[in-house]
Amino acid sequence: MIGSATPAPASGPAAARGSATAPTRLVLLAATRKGAWLFHSDPQRETWTVQGPHFLGHTISHLQLDPRDGKTLLAAAKTGHLGPTVLRSTNLGRTWQEAKQPPAFAKSTGDLPGRAVDHTFWLTPGHASEPGSWYAGTSPQGLFRSDDGGVSWAPLASVNDNAQLREWMGSAQDGTPDGPKLHSILIDPRDPAHLYFAMSGGGVHESLDAGRSWTTLIKGLEVVEGMDPATVTFHDPHCVRLCPGNPDRLYQQNHCGIYRLDRPGDTWQRIGRKMPKRVGDIGFPMVVHPRDADTAWVFPMDGTTVWPRTSPDGRPAAYVTRNAGKTWQRQHQGLPDSQAWWTLKRQAMTVDTQPTPALYLGTTSGELWIGHDEGARWSNIARHLPEIYAVEVAELA
Repeated sequence: MIGSATPAPASGPAAARGSATAPTRLVLLAATRKGAWLFHSDPQRETWTVQGPHFLGHTISHLQLDPRDGKTLLAAAKTGHLGPTVLRSTNLGRTWQEAKQPPAFAKSTGDLPGRAVDHTFWLTPGHASEPGSWYAGTSPQGLFRSDDGGVSWAPLASVNDNAQLREWMGSAQDGTPDGPKLHSILIDPRDPAHLYFAMSGGGVHESLDAGRSWTTLIKGLEVVEGMDPATVTFHDPHCVRLCPGNPDRLYQQNHCGIYRLDRPGDTWQRIGRKMPKRVGDIGFPMVVHPRDADTAWVFPMDGTTVWPRTSPDGRPAAYVTRNAGKTWQRQHQGLPDSQAWWTLKRQAMTVDTQPTPALYLGTTSGELWIGHDEGARWSNIARHLPEIYAVEVAELA
């Protein structure tokens, strides 16, 4: 690990993401197959101190810091014999408590079969105007909301008990190898009632009324050859991102390519066709610049016939577009140039909001990397962690 491996100090007051207050500390949050780690640094991002492991041996799918208070952490956990839950810290990880009412589906009534949450997969802090609000996505696909900082969670019946959406979700045996998921929960920073989410499988969906009703956004998206693109079940978005610099633009890394959507339009454009043909445009994570809506990054994987889910040719690299997908450039300086077969999960790549942003990624082989100068040069922060499921970065004043 770069820098000291001694525990980092406790947090001071927080600055919300994108605040005019200059951050004095960055915290990198790594969720893994066997626990969670926090890495602390100053804005120069050259040395890092480690805090952890937390929950060693437990599966942590996502770890998020509330940007509205700078100290509340939520961890989406599957804790062995205790099952799926959400764990909470209100002091930046010094102590933890389990949610009193974790996400759980309502009891079945009527014709829809009952379901049980296997694990919480995705956590999104609520709108800046709604302190204490959070959203969670689960496997199998479900959407939940908390209004008390993650202490208790209520299911959104408009999704979980919607007969049409339930049909599009497919069965628990469908979808990704480790279970179908609801993910990419997005909130328009201009309007807390404007929401998006995506399902693997089951498409992308939008609400303009705080989740009371939903419309589907799949026009222009391709599906696996031989399947009908009009059938929402067959659509498998891997990761959807909303641009902070222009909330009317969304990017998507899909099972079948890379796409951009400019609202109020409703048709996705496949911008991954401009990727090098030998690399292709298949992968899991997607990251957007904190201010420039034309700049976005992907991390492609080998998506050939048998889907090895490795870096193409054993040569991992990020690819950046600075013109909304018209062209892409390879960013690999500092990354292994051969015999590196790891890849990235859909939540395992992020970017900070510094004047010159850095990218961060966590690998399936347990390595944590930083891409300085917007990904132009990469260096290693940590090695030998468990398989990394998610990486987030928080900026504290």
